[in-house]
Amino acid sequence: MRQSLVAVLVLMFVSACGGAGGDIGGKVPPPDPGPTLVEQLETQLAGLNLTDFYAQSYEVLIYREPETIAWNGLEGVYPVDIPILNDLSDVFTRETLEMVQVVLNRLRSFDRSALSDDDKLTYDFYDWYLQDRLDHLEFIYHDFAATYNFAGVQNNTERLFVDILPLATVEDAEDYNERLSGTLRKFRQLINHLNLADGAGIVEPAITMDAAIARLNAIADAPITVEGVSYYERFARDVEDIPGLTEDEREQLRSQCRIAVRANVIPAYQELRTALQNLRARAPAAIGVGQYPQGSEFYNYTLRHHTTTNLTAAQVHQLGLDHLQRIHAEMRQIFDQLGYPQDETLQELFARVATDGGVIAAVDVKATHEAIIDAAELELDQAFDIFPSADVVVEEDPFGGFYIGPSFDGTRPGAFYAGTENPWPWFQLPSLTYHEAVPGHHTQIAIAMEQPGPVFLNVERFTAFVEGWALYAERLAFELGWYENDPYGDLGRLQFEALRAARLVIDTGIHSMGWSFEEAVQFNMDNVGASRGESEGAAGRYSVVPAQATAYTIGMLHILDARQRAMDQLGAEFDLKEFHRVVLTAGGIPLPLLDGVVDTWIAEKLATP
Repeated sequence: MRQSLVAVLVLMFVSACGGAGGDIGGKVPPPDPGPTLVEQLETQLAGLNLTDFYAQSYEVLIYREPETIAWNGLEGVYPVDIPILNDLSDVFTRETLEMVQVVLNRLRSFDRSALSDDDKLTYDFYDWYLQDRLDHLEFIYHDFAATYNFAGVQNNTERLFVDILPLATVEDAEDYNERLSGTLRKFRQLINHLNLADGAGIVEPAITMDAAIARLNAIADAPITVEGVSYYERFARDVEDIPGLTEDEREQLRSQCRIAVRANVIPAYQELRTALQNLRARAPAAIGVGQYPQGSEFYNYTLRHHTTTNLTAAQVHQLGLDHLQRIHAEMRQIFDQLGYPQDETLQELFARVATDGGVIAAVDVKATHEAIIDAAELELDQAFDIFPSADVVVEEDPFGGFYIGPSFDGTRPGAFYAGTENPWPWFQLPSLTYHEAVPGHHTQIAIAMEQPGPVFLNVERFTAFVEGWALYAERLAFELGWYENDPYGDLGRLQFEALRAARLVIDTGIHSMGWSFEEAVQFNMDNVGASRGESEGAAGRYSVVPAQATAYTIGMLHILDARQRAMDQLGAEFDLKEFHRVVLTAGGIPLPLLDGVVDTWIAEKLATP
């Protein structure tokens, strides 16, 4: 059944690219279209046991997202015969959500009460994931799909080609070039989506749209030689390492890539730039989703989507203010120890920290991150008895500050992308490394990918848990004494914690309280001690990805609350290593499900004589 249904999926995907037909004289009755894909899916899932249902239903859904297969290195589990990019068309998107509804309906037909605790967790995770996807249907035009940062389709497409797609064999190279041929079609679908959003009264604010347009220029204005185009530069570099090729064969592959970039990638960026320039006249000067139709309802959805809680915007806002007050008091204690003046602003104080703590030259930033990771790994057994099999590497990046997990097949390690074009003050580096690599994102995500069970448990993850764990990892490093004799690094930790707490205030301020861009910038400068440039970047990010930034602090506080609950109830029986094992092996689950996992563990320990 899998092969036949997948074949239909791919055939429909490809046929949408073009082709024409019609009768040649005479009247021919229209052929019976047969059952739709949605109807086929209903038939396929009927009568399956729960294990087979998980496998087959998720397989059908993930084949709708071939890029997800590539990002996670899942080709060994879900072979893709035709290397294609995601279909962003409105028809395809809505059809996919119809299929999600079918899967959810079938899931809820199973008797959850008859399941074990572990099986209930899997059931609840899948239910939450499916329902969350369906909840987005009402707001499919509210996202700023072509924005300038990690949320923009064009940026994720570039990252897919430059960092994710393998280039180890001739087949990989041919697949790479074939996928390149789909970029123009994908970007045209993106443009159509932007036009539909415009029709619904939703156009990205001017201040961030200008940034998106500016970032398109490098590729849109590339020379015909495609020199400097990242899609080609990566290919030309890595094709040199494919074994067994003659130089003529390598050049043939490079030529195919150049042709594909000229014919598809550059025009795609040009057309997207033109589309954004046309929309620019209708772009609002104000920021915040509250200004759009159903904007308040959309923001409430994003809060639940990213935090997996029912906290209101007002509650999130106050939570941020409360924790900023606590963090500032903790900062002040260290400032006093260093003899810093009490009448200076946070910006002035952190300027002192940057100078007194030392500066790492750009050429040494990568090695410094690597040294911090090495030192952390030597200390992990203080608090962990489970470790990922996958390695983590530090990759250089113009911007940096993010992590991409290892591939499911083990061929690609986890990667912390570090900004290496400029020098960095030392005080910012330790906590950033702990967050992105060890014991933060890499430790959590790589362990989650190795757990048994349905593939969706390895691949799908929720923001609050993932980012909450990484922020928890920064704090854990402090609790384990990793900042001892380094007050500057400890202040860096507190500044990062203040940044995340300020996000609760700024994000809700922008989207729920009508804050201006300047109000958001000023609050960040005053309460985080960041520069104007950093604060403008923060305000821009929060304005185009509503609620995502609120997940960090909320997730961390939830994990800390769960830990404290376990410590209070277990007393001397509490084991930090065991707690971390319980949390990490659960995967990137919604926070309410994490509560259930921890409470079950507590109950089992209390019941053990």
